[in-house]
This record gives sequence, C-alpha cells and structure tokens, in this order.
Amino acid sequence: MKSKKFLLLIALVIVLQTVLAACSSNSGGSEGGKDKNANSGGGDGKVTEITLWHMEEPPNRVKRFQEITDAFNKANPDIKVTAQVQSWGDAYSKFPASIMSGTGPDLLFTIPDYTTLIKELGVVQPVDDIIASLDSKHGFLDAALEPYKYDGQTWAVPIFGMVQVLWYRNDLLQAANVEPPKTWAELKAAAEKLTSGSQYGIALPASKSMATDQVLYSFLVSGGAKHVINGNNEITFDNEKTVAAYQMYSDLMKFSPPDSNTYQWGEPQALFNSGSVAMAIEKGQYLSTFESESGRPASDLGVVPMPVGEGGEEGSIYYSNGIMVLTDDAAKKEAITKFFEFLFEPETYGSFVNAEPGLFLPVTEDGSKAESFWNDPVISKYKDQVEVLIQASSKGALFGFTDGVASKIGQIAGPNYMAQTLENIIIAGKSVEESVKWGQAQMETAVK
Repeated sequence: MKSKKFLLLIALVIVLQTVLAACSSNSGGSEGGKDKNANSGGGDGKVTEITLWHMEEPPNRVKRFQEITDAFNKANPDIKVTAQVQSWGDAYSKFPASIMSGTGPDLLFTIPDYTTLIKELGVVQPVDDIIASLDSKHGFLDAALEPYKYDGQTWAVPIFGMVQVLWYRNDLLQAANVEPPKTWAELKAAAEKLTSGSQYGIALPASKSMATDQVLYSFLVSGGAKHVINGNNEITFDNEKTVAAYQMYSDLMKFSPPDSNTYQWGEPQALFNSGSVAMAIEKGQYLSTFESESGRPASDLGVVPMPVGEGGEEGSIYYSNGIMVLTDDAAKKEAITKFFEFLFEPETYGSFVNAEPGLFLPVTEDGSKAESFWNDPVISKYKDQVEVLIQASSKGALFGFTDGVASKIGQIAGPNYMAQTLENIIIAGKSVEESVKWGQAQMETAVK
C-alpha cells in the first residue's frame, strides 16, 4: 500500500475511536498482540495454526469462545485455533500497525464500520466462497450479510447480530392502563401518561456519544430517514423525515429524566430496572439482569419492535458483528473454512451466540431455531422477548450501509454528529430544522 494512503488511514483512527463501543460494555484488560504461529502444513502430520483475535473481553464471553475453539481443536487435531483476547480500544490505534508488520492475526473480529478501514490495508481476503457454502446450508440473514458486501465481493463472515427494540415495564404500564405502543404517536402518549411524580415515562440518552447516535438512528429508520449517507459518500441527512425524527426525539425528552444529556448505555437500563422509568430503547442486554436488579418476575419485562412514525417503516438500528480473514496462505484458508463450518453447525452455533444471551443474536435461519440456542436458561426464560428481538433483526439497518457502502462513514460516526445535532436542539435551543441543516453541513465537511 502506498505510504500516502497509510498516513490517511492513520489519520482516520482519531475520529473513529468510539465506533466500536457498540460491541462491548466492558473495558477490561488485554492479553496484547502476539506473533502469529507459523503454518506448519496439514497433510504430513503437522498442525496448521490459526490465530484469532476477538475483542469481547467480559469473562463469560472469553470463557464461551475458548470452549468453542477448544472443541474445534479437539475435533480437528491437524488444526490449532488460538483465540487471543484483545481490546476494542486498541482496534484502531494498534491493530493496523500490527497487521502491516506481520504480527497481526489470521482471523479478526469486526463490525461493518471497522471492516471498511482494515480493508484499506490491502490484507483482508474476500470470503465469498465461504459465505456461499454456509449460506446454502444455514441461510444468512440479509441484514447481517449486506453491510459486508461491496466492491463486488464479501469481506467478512457475519457471526452474530445486535438490534434495538422498545423495552417496557409491564407492571408499570398495566398500573397506568397503557398499551404497549406501536406508533410514534402512541409512544409519545404513553411516555406522557407514564410520567408522574418521581417516575418518568422513558429514559433516552442525549449525550454526545455513540449510545445517543444509536437510539437516534432507530428513530431515523422507523421514521423513513435511514439513508444518512450513500455509497458515494454523499450526505442525505437534511430532509423532512429526519426533521420529524428529531422533533419526536426532542418531544420525548420532556418525559425523560432531566439529566438525560449525560446518559450513555448504562443509565437508562439502571433506571428501567429500578422502576424509575417505564420504557427504554436498547439492545438485548436487558434480559440477563432484569430479575436480579428489578426484583420483578420475567413477565414484567415487556418488549415490542421499535414504534413506527407516520410515513415511516418498521425497523431499528442493527449491528452485524463478523470475522475477517487476513491470511492468503492456502493451508490456513482451508483450515479457516473448516472452522467456520464447525462454528455454524446448529449444535455449536447456539452455544457460541449465547456467550451473551439476548445481546448476541443468531444471523442464520437454522441458528435461530437451534435447540442449542433456545435451551440456554436465559433465552428459554425470555422466549417471547427473544422472538421479538429476532423478528426485529430481520428489519434492521445501519447508517452508512443502507444505500451502498459509505467508505467515509467513520468521519460521521467518530464525532457523533447525529448526537451533536440533538444537542443543538435540547442544549443550545436551536430549532429542529436549523439543527438538522447544521448536521448536514458538518457531515458534508467531514467527508470531503
């Protein structure tokens, strides 16, 4: 790769640092980068060694991923996959240098935004043959696969997804005689009616953060304004439907706690579990802690798909997490194909996805039906809620990947321009129309 291009890539690191916050709520330690084990062949009794870097640091995820790789290695004595725990915080700042120096991994966890960056290094291998084989056997969800398809090829294998929905406290809605909302109008009316005394109708993040970007984007999707930037990096943010989405969000802020401008991911969930708020919009991590933190039965955790705005569409933000292949060694690629085949077999795949029950969702048709998925204690207890999450996944979208693939989406996501647009409304007091125009201008400047 040309030095000029590499320097540009490093410059992008600074504005992209927060994008991967969507994938992990922990900031644990890292084992650090290790040299890749050399390929020792396969057909002559030697072992083909594969290094996999994943950035899912919570202990339960580390343990489950290790169990999967151990099982694969036991079933394939001529292959050894070594899983190494890294940090999302190093993904932009350190990984590119490691990869270019030859000390990076053979397999690397990713999300769509990150894939566009690492692909510029010229080392990411197309996985169309792997995808075709897996798709014919297991059936990939389009929303999971599409963000990795561009430039005529597929650049990562999707492994799990995450989607936003509307969570509600069934006990609080029943006490107020409120039905779960299906439209924006019903959502606003419910939030108003459920706001009384020390209780608020809904908790919405409104800080300059990716948490705010994500919930805002769910409103853009459900309001019919999901095309923020197209495949030519042209900004399509300023339109009537975007204005309507921001107006709805700012209207709902009247029924969210007054310190919402400091909220990211954790605060709405904590308030929801405490009963201080009746509704929140977030991904499936609400399942695992609800009973222990709320003291309420599982039946009190209600969920519906994202309510739809007038003239909008069903849907919300959806993140597809995947694995990139970074080696062109023939023996290693053959071993990697076997690893993916093992991973996606239903009896294995359900266990893999349930490393974080509810947050990680299947990206294949048979995976969403597998006994290994549904038999998990958390998943089986919240069966109805999980079915809503899976349904919502099929209608998910991600900014920068709805109208072609925007190679410069990081310049928008990194500075949180969607969240900053909201700040102009709720903090600076500007009109919604003026703020959306401001957001359009900032994004246009960022992608030049």
